Amino acid sequence: MNPKPETQASKFDTYKLLSAVLIVVAGLAAFYYFADYLLLVRVIGLLATVGIAAAIALTTEPGSNLVGFVQDARAELRKVVWPTRTETLQTSLVVILVVIVMGIFLWLLDMLLFWVVRLLTGQGG
Repeated sequence: MNPKPETQASKFDTYKLLSAVLIVVAGLAAFYYFADYLLLVRVIGLLATVGIAAAIALTTEPGSNLVGFVQDARAELRKVVWPTRTETLQTSLVVILVVIVMGIFLWLLDMLLFWVVRLLTGQGG
C-alpha cells in the first residue's frame, strides 16, 4: 500500500476545489462589473459560472461523497411510509385539543396561585 497516490489525489482535489471557488468569485465579480448590462444576461452568466464550478467540485472525492450521500438519502426517503390524510387530521386535532386543555389548566392554575399570593400578602381576598 502506497500512500503517495492518495496524497496526489487529495492535492489534485484541493486544486479542483480552489479553482471552483475562483470561478464562482470571478462570476460574482463579472456580475457586478457588468452592472449596466441586462440583468437577465448577468444572471444567466452567474448561473453558468456556478454550474461550471459545481461540476468541477463534484469531480472531487468530497463531491462524489456528497453525490453518494444524496443518492442514499433519496433511497431512504422512498422507504418512508407517510400518514394518510385522515391520520394527519386526527393527530392534528388531538394536538390542538391537548394544547387548548393545557392552556385552560395553566390559566386556572395561574389564577389560583395569584389569588393565594394576594391572600398571603394581605392585598385582598
